[in-house]
Amino acid sequence: MKVLWIKYYRNGKPFFESTHSNKKEVAKRLLKKRKGEISEGKLPGIYFDKVTFEELAEDFLTDYKVNRNDSLGKAERSVKYLRGTFGGMKAVSITTAKVKVYVESRMQKGYSDGRLTESWPL
Repeated sequence: MKVLWIKYYRNGKPFFESTHSNKKEVAKRLLKKRKGEISEGKLPGIYFDKVTFEELAEDFLTDYKVNRNDSLGKAERSVKYLRGTFGGMKAVSITTAKVKVYVESRMQKGYSDGRLTESWPL
């Protein structure tokens, strides 16, 4: 069975995606769907409502490891603290308001809000 692929453009960049089918009608429907998603300003084929905090955290830490970032230990600690509040949540559920509540609760415990201040050496 020969699987068909579709090609579409987003921001001038070509994207290729398997249809997982050998039927032209399936390919045509998928291409039409992806073009519709692009016209609505969405990222085609990416369903943000299914992405979890854990997936984002794992990708974040993997990036630090792959790039041999010196502050990997700090990143791991940060994810540990964030997991206590946001673990198990869908990424789209982590709103600005929830992040502000988290930051305020950390500050009430005497921790920094994570921003650089003028007193820090640059």
